[in-house]
Amino acid sequence: MTLDYFYGQSGELFSYFRIPKALFQDSRFQQLSTDARTLYGILLDRMSLSVKNGWLDEQGRVYIIYTVREVQESLCCAEHKAVKLFRELEDIDLIERKRRGLGRPSLIYVKDFSSGLPKAQVQNKQQFEEGLRQNEQATTQPDDASVDNMLCVTNDGRKIGLDVRLMNPMLPDDPNSKLNVCVRNVLKIWDVRHFLFCRGWWHWQQHG
Repeated sequence: MTLDYFYGQSGELFSYFRIPKALFQDSRFQQLSTDARTLYGILLDRMSLSVKNGWLDEQGRVYIIYTVREVQESLCCAEHKAVKLFRELEDIDLIERKRRGLGRPSLIYVKDFSSGLPKAQVQNKQQFEEGLRQNEQATTQPDDASVDNMLCVTNDGRKIGLDVRLMNPMLPDDPNSKLNVCVRNVLKIWDVRHFLFCRGWWHWQQHG
């Protein structure tokens, strides 16, 4: 099989499952398997369909229907593995299943992974959700083609990924943003090189 390369913005033309970075970076979720994290991203994606269909309970909570068979098909796994992944997400309280009996599929409530996150990361999540709204609007009913188009939405998403303050300077600093991580890495490299330079200079002064 020979596949072609991506050119320019062509990689932005496809739909993707979004898996929250918190599932990889937050210590609360370290014990989750990679497949369980992937399944959570798939369930999050299904949430948007439930909202469109008006699948809300009497308390206004969104629920989805996603069967073990669908998990098997999505992740190409056996039934026992799909059941295990659901249990993983339940055990850590990322989902809650409401069994209805009589052979009907369970209702699944996808829990908010950002509960308990630092304020700066929650602000990032809010900006991310706004980006999703713009993406939906740009692909369905754009108000202004000069603003609500896919290229603008993509650029905004990249800014949020780098540092959310590029979109809203009033938001608090996130020490774990890509920009801050980059700055720390640059300083580490500079400190090492500065140390080696000073040590080499001292050695030259002492020994000529």
